Amino acid sequence: MKILICDDHTIVREGIRQIILQLEEETFIAEAGNGNEAYFHLKKEVFDIVLLDISLPDRSGLEVLQSIKSKWPATNVLVLSMHPQEQYAIRALKLGASGYLTKDTASEELLVAVKRVSEGGKYISHALAENLAFRLTSDNYHQKHDILSGREFEIMIKLANGKSLLEIGNELFISNKTISTYRSRIMEKMKFSKNAELTRYCMENKLI
Repeated sequence: MKILICDDHTIVREGIRQIILQLEEETFIAEAGNGNEAYFHLKKEVFDIVLLDISLPDRSGLEVLQSIKSKWPATNVLVLSMHPQEQYAIRALKLGASGYLTKDTASEELLVAVKRVSEGGKYISHALAENLAFRLTSDNYHQKHDILSGREFEIMIKLANGKSLLEIGNELFISNKTISTYRSRIMEKMKFSKNAELTRYCMENKLI
């Protein structure tokens, strides 16, 4: 089994590697610290699974997920993130992820998820399954933020958390002007005029 771990923290990659090595199958593991490094590996090798973090230094993990499913559709992607499931899970699954786990997941559950995904299945936790069932039966299933792109959604969350345009630009390695353009686009799509409205919306919908 060939597995690519994409996370910007070396200690996290090493921890995941040690867990994966507990699998009975013979395993080849490669590591990437950002989206561009992941693309480099994917161009060289055919991987069964990519363990993908959402927060990467060079681009949104959702953007990387979308690119992987577009260029290497047979590659299964298991998203492993620090973000709460409500925030990104459903969006990741819609973009083609085979599963979603938070980083506080027990090692045993990660192994079960990897095995199931490697066999072509899907994996979500019991808590996320309940959340999905609730949303599918709710009149509010289609929420306003569903119209945002992956990058817009990521920037919206950062704005709602009170980060400045400069801070967001530094984190994503893009200019303040570009962030400002994204903010204007987000506010127009969401029909908001102030950051306070955006923050309130995100809090009410448990996005932060």
